Amino acid sequence: MSQFIESIRVEDRKLHLPDLHQQRVKRTFEHFGKENPIDISKIYRDLHHDGEGLFKLRIVYDFEKVLQTQLIPYAISELHSVRLVENNLYDYAFKFADRTTLENMRREAKSDEIIIVKNNRITDTSFSNLLFKKGKTWYTPSTFLLNGVQRQHLLKTKKIKETEITVQNLREFSHFQIINAMNDFDDMFIYPLSIIQNLP
Repeated sequence: MSQFIESIRVEDRKLHLPDLHQQRVKRTFEHFGKENPIDISKIYRDLHHDGEGLFKLRIVYDFEKVLQTQLIPYAISELHSVRLVENNLYDYAFKFADRTTLENMRREAKSDEIIIVKNNRITDTSFSNLLFKKGKTWYTPSTFLLNGVQRQHLLKTKKIKETEITVQNLREFSHFQIINAMNDFDDMFIYPLSIIQNLP
């Protein structure tokens, strides 16, 4: 049976974007014809968490039950090297717990992180969506692998725009940053395109 994962930002005892996480769980259950999705807010309440600061709530589940919950302190890691990696067949429309293919791609690239290129279009890193800066505007690729909750939130609040980004037009952008449930839109972690080691 397939296993899935949700990673949720908990800051000063508050769940971040719980509704979007719950919607993703609900869509996953519905897509596979299952009922009674797990309740993220109830799972968190039952943990009786009272710690201050930034934590990651990690929930592994299948269609029968919650298999594992972890609440661990979180610190954002800085990237020093990134490589473009082509994979035209990989599909990650649902947040599967099995990340073997992603980890293998990153290990073979021998860099801190990878940017996955699918059919010549920029998609995501191995663990996040992407934003690219042109002028004063931030854009996210329309060809994502997983429509992450942070990506949805930033588009909905009109902080970013969506556009097609290809290998050919990548140099039109000056900087990029990574976003996911744990990494918010953050001027502290903006990277120049030059750290992409095999930028064409």
